[in-house]
Amino acid sequence: MNQDRPAVGHVLHRLSRAGAEVLAGDLARKLADRYRFVFLCLDGVGPLGQELAAQGYVVVDLKRRPGLDRSVARRLREAVREHDIGLLHAHQYTPFFYSGLSRRLGSSPPILFTEHGRHYPDRRRLRRVLANRWLLKRTDRVSAVGRFVKQALIDNEGIGEQRVELIHNGIDPDAFPPAEPSSRAAARGLIGVDEDTPVVMQVARFHPVKDHDTAVRAFARVVDAMPDARLCLIGEGERRPAIEALCAELGIYDHVLFLGARNDVAALLPAADVFMLSSVSEGVSVTLLEAMATGLPIAATGVGGNGEVIEDTKTGLLSSRGDSHALADNLVALLRSPARCRAMGSAGRARLEARFTQTRMHEAYTEMYRQLFSRHCG
Repeated sequence: MNQDRPAVGHVLHRLSRAGAEVLAGDLARKLADRYRFVFLCLDGVGPLGQELAAQGYVVVDLKRRPGLDRSVARRLREAVREHDIGLLHAHQYTPFFYSGLSRRLGSSPPILFTEHGRHYPDRRRLRRVLANRWLLKRTDRVSAVGRFVKQALIDNEGIGEQRVELIHNGIDPDAFPPAEPSSRAAARGLIGVDEDTPVVMQVARFHPVKDHDTAVRAFARVVDAMPDARLCLIGEGERRPAIEALCAELGIYDHVLFLGARNDVAALLPAADVFMLSSVSEGVSVTLLEAMATGLPIAATGVGGNGEVIEDTKTGLLSSRGDSHALADNLVALLRSPARCRAMGSAGRARLEARFTQTRMHEAYTEMYRQLFSRHCG
């Protein structure tokens, strides 16, 4: 990589193929003519990190140990000096914390802290509010991927409303073209189901916040109503064995396809009739945006930013957190109404193109970078 451009250090947990990490990688590729990008990973490089390293990007493993690891701040500071990093873009709270802590040890770049989502339950903690006042400098910037996330930063992190800027997540619509008969047939061939099989798909890591328990319990009720239905689960994670066991317990294991972590999600999405997301908390889900781009109707929990993305009854149907009965009812209602699904899918694609494009998102981050470098160098 050339050294003649200002350097931005993306600070992340780990470069897995998840929303925040994919956003950071895409941003680096799109802005490579303006900035050098260095990836600083707290908890290991990850598969996306290996891919970025192979493409010539600097990817640093900061080797965080469990608990509060002050040595991470020292290693981060050393990386800032070694790679002449002029701006730290911290994705999520813990990367922000260590970025701020590193400056207390002598490094000086401004920080852009982007919050992508929130844990559940999410509470205000006075010690963290006080720590944030200590870590954030006047020249730093804070952004949130949705209104729900922005409000959580204000209410629970004690960050002033005027400091938190809204930059919605976005994707490239052209990378997820609307499903057509040919792409649907090809996708169903990839997963091994025939044309007439009702298919529900969920793309999410197997993590408690995604609440796959509610998803499979809801789908068990779908199978009661539609015995030939299939559920496709794309992703990996710590809870996959438990979810497989629950499927067996509910007697639906043969109806569920565990497809693992995939690089071909765009090719698989057209196989679905309905896209599901059962999370207990969300920011602005990239997988929801991808499903909308593909023209799929959504059945999701109305948590966090899901209500910002989905117009209830227009582009999808929302249900309460953890309510498998309501989620199942919404799935069955959609699966039994192909015309309604087509109308919702078209409306979802239009909403995506109007509000959640990668171009709009990248323009906003580019302007933030420009302002931060200008102030810091000035």
